[in-house]
Amino acid sequence: MQLDKLVNYHKALADPTRIKILIILAEGECNGQILAEKLCVTPATITHHANKLREASLINERRDKNTIYFTLNEYFIHNNATAILDVIYRNVAKEGAWDDMDDTHKKLQDSVVRNFITPEGKLKQIPAQLKKKLIILEHLVSQLESGRKYTEQEINQFIKLFHEDFATIRREFIMHQFMYRENEIYELNPRELWARWDIL
Repeated sequence: MQLDKLVNYHKALADPTRIKILIILAEGECNGQILAEKLCVTPATITHHANKLREASLINERRDKNTIYFTLNEYFIHNNATAILDVIYRNVAKEGAWDDMDDTHKKLQDSVVRNFITPEGKLKQIPAQLKKKLIILEHLVSQLESGRKYTEQEINQFIKLFHEDFATIRREFIMHQFMYRENEIYELNPRELWARWDIL
């Protein structure tokens, strides 16, 4: 179990200023200057903490000329808030509980895979709907080896077996916690951290 990935996420939250930034951003998009004024800190301090939050995928940012605007990565925050519970209680759960899937979910999963994956195994297109996208990403990433470390080039080549837009899919693997990236090396996350399409 790669607990360091979960620990790094919580380390990013272990600072009062960063928590305050997230609380302010919960009200909507805000730029660094406004955040600095509201928190009575320097813009440089905001930049420092924003970098930590962005590295942990807790916030998103966009640039408009010389101004950087920040927003919460709400989906990621909600998903990881429950991941710690999955990890802590995984051994007291019913044996094989993760693999248990009711007929409705199984039928949906099979249907989405049939609709988006050709008989030759190619991805026709990346689904726009989040639930369907997660089903497809899970289908793809499940074909990687657990515990193996991949270079970015190896991940790109793997994705190209299914679809040409390797950059987007690689980014989606990271964004939805299927994979972990450090120093351009990629590794599968524990399944407990994967984004769960079946609870959306």
